[in-house]
Order: sequence, then structure tokens, then C-alpha cells
Amino acid sequence: MILDPTRIGNREKLILTGMFLSKFGSLGLKRLGFQTYAEAYNVVGYALGSRPTSIKNYRDEFDPVFPNSRKGWHKREIREYCRKVLDEYGNLEFESFVGLIKSFTGFDENALSAYQISDGGDERSSGFAKRLITGLAAERYFEAVHATLPEFRGFSVENTTQLGCGYDFKLSQKEESDFLAIEVKGIREQSGSVSLTPREYEVATELRDRFYLFVVKNFQRVPYHEIFLNPTAGKLQFTRVERVVIQVSWLTRM
Repeated sequence: MILDPTRIGNREKLILTGMFLSKFGSLGLKRLGFQTYAEAYNVVGYALGSRPTSIKNYRDEFDPVFPNSRKGWHKREIREYCRKVLDEYGNLEFESFVGLIKSFTGFDENALSAYQISDGGDERSSGFAKRLITGLAAERYFEAVHATLPEFRGFSVENTTQLGCGYDFKLSQKEESDFLAIEVKGIREQSGSVSLTPREYEVATELRDRFYLFVVKNFQRVPYHEIFLNPTAGKLQFTRVERVVIQVSWLTRM
């Protein structure tokens, strides 16, 4: 089977994530770096631009199919479109399935393996969850809620995450030349550490009252957000941290 995530629709990605969690349970959670099912639903659900409960519903859909302690939706037949996904991917072995789920959000484990991690953690298992929480999942959360927030109501939104400008979103109004810059971060629990890159810190200091730090907290249970205006001059205290990362490669002569 050729696994090409670009040919898999978003609903099918949600279905496959639910199937993976149903089939592999706690082993699958650990391999993706999640501590609870709720965390997996929240992080992957937001990262795929959907409701976290969608993944839970699909896991329940497949629970009667795979041997586990959950009953799931055992009182009715599996839906036809879920049956088709099951027939195509149900026999996928563990590591291939892990790689498929990670590919849905553009995660490249091969790129991660080029670096020697010095903190002693199992980066291979936890890297996927950490990167989604601090990046894509938090950004998609912002996209889902920003229009409901009084600070940002009436602004048009431009995603600038790939432009290297020091913030994730640019908010503008037609009648105003100034814009708001939003840098989005995510943390697993209700408290934790948030870091700014040198570029982000520089832009935050320069833009001051036009720069917002938007922090999504508690992905492990029920995500919520906290907003910090002019974060480098407010109540937050930033400390300069320098870290050396050793890149590892293998060389041969030909």
C-alpha cells in the first residue's frame, strides 16, 4: 500500500486517527507523545481544523471492531464510509500507522532524528505531541476563536507563520494603516514555559501595544486561552536562555 497523505481528505484523516487510537490504545497514545485520550483529541483535532470530539466519536465507532475494554457504539453497524476506511487501512502495522498519522500535519521525524537531544527525554515519542501543541494546534485554535474575541473583532486575518516576520498572524482593518501582530503559543497544562525566538522578541519589543502573545493552555484536558498585550513590557518576565544543539550526520567517501 502506498501511503500518500496528500490524497487523503480531512474527514478521512479524522477517521484514521480515531481508528488508530481504537486499535492501539495506550500504546498508540504513548508513541505519539500524548498522556491522555483527551489530549490526543484536542491536539490532533485542532491541528486538523476540526472539533476534538470528532476523533473521539470515530474512536468509539471502531471500538467494537478491535479487542479493547471499551464497548463503543456496539449497538449499531459501523457506518459505510467508516467501513471503507477500515477495509483499506485496518491491517496497517503499527509503525506505518504512526507515520501516517504524523504525516497528516507535516511532521517529519527524519528531520528530527538529525539532532542529538541533550535533555534526556524521549524526543522520538514526545516530539510529535510537543510540536503540535506549541505550533499548529494552538494556531488552529486561534483561527477558530479569534472572531469571537473583543480584542480582534472586525479585523481581517492573514496567516504569516511561513513568512518569518516574527509573529503568526497579521490582523488588519481597511480604514487603518496600522496592524496587530499575534504570536500564538501552546502549552500542555494550565501553566508552563513559553519561549520567544530572538526574532519574535525583537518584533514584540518594537511593536509594543500592537503585539499580542496569545497562549493556548490546558490541551491535556479542556483548552482555553490567555492574551498578553505588549508581553515583553508587561507582567511576564523573560529570561535569555542559550542552548547548544548538536547536529548528527553520517559521512562516507565515494
